[in-house]
Amino acid sequence: MIKNFIKKQLYKITDFLLSNHAWFYNRGKVFKESGKCVSYNVKDYFTYQNITLGNDVSIGSGAVFIASKSQIYIGNKVLFGPRVTIIGGNHTFDRVGVFIYDITDEIKDPEDDADIVIEDDVWIGANVTILKGVTIGRGCVIGAGAVVSRSCAPYSIVAGVPAKIIKRRFTVEEILEHERILYPEPLRYRKEEIMSFCD
Repeated sequence: MIKNFIKKQLYKITDFLLSNHAWFYNRGKVFKESGKCVSYNVKDYFTYQNITLGNDVSIGSGAVFIASKSQIYIGNKVLFGPRVTIIGGNHTFDRVGVFIYDITDEIKDPEDDADIVIEDDVWIGANVTILKGVTIGRGCVIGAGAVVSRSCAPYSIVAGVPAKIIKRRFTVEEILEHERILYPEPLRYRKEEIMSFCD
């Protein structure tokens, strides 16, 4: 009886440690903001202080999310496949008489950094690279291996290098129904808005 009790307690402790492994590994590394049910691998690499995460975000292993002066905003219900790279900046390379290597974040051009926004209900496939200044609209799907260098309209399916819209995830009527089911009225897209980004 005591043996079974000890065994159960050890299982509880093990479960707790496994479910909180990221916290133990990343002590002192805190995202700017983080919602509930966020999962990532402890070996992923982030510039934590400028990343905001919503609720229900799943980040696949091998992720690299970095930005020096810009911000990375990730919404709710977002899925990342493995090895996704998000880069919120570029490197200044047009200074005459200065090695690229010697241009630090402190002296780089301000326009070389721009925020990245990933809205709600987005699935980003494996090995995707997302570059500075991009907004990935609500409901988008980004195909594996894509290099996203420009913003994507909501409910787009995007793929390729450079990434381009290959089709829409839903028809206009399906988007209206999807929005009606999932979002309160003030947050829903109106039919005119949907038609404008589905052209």
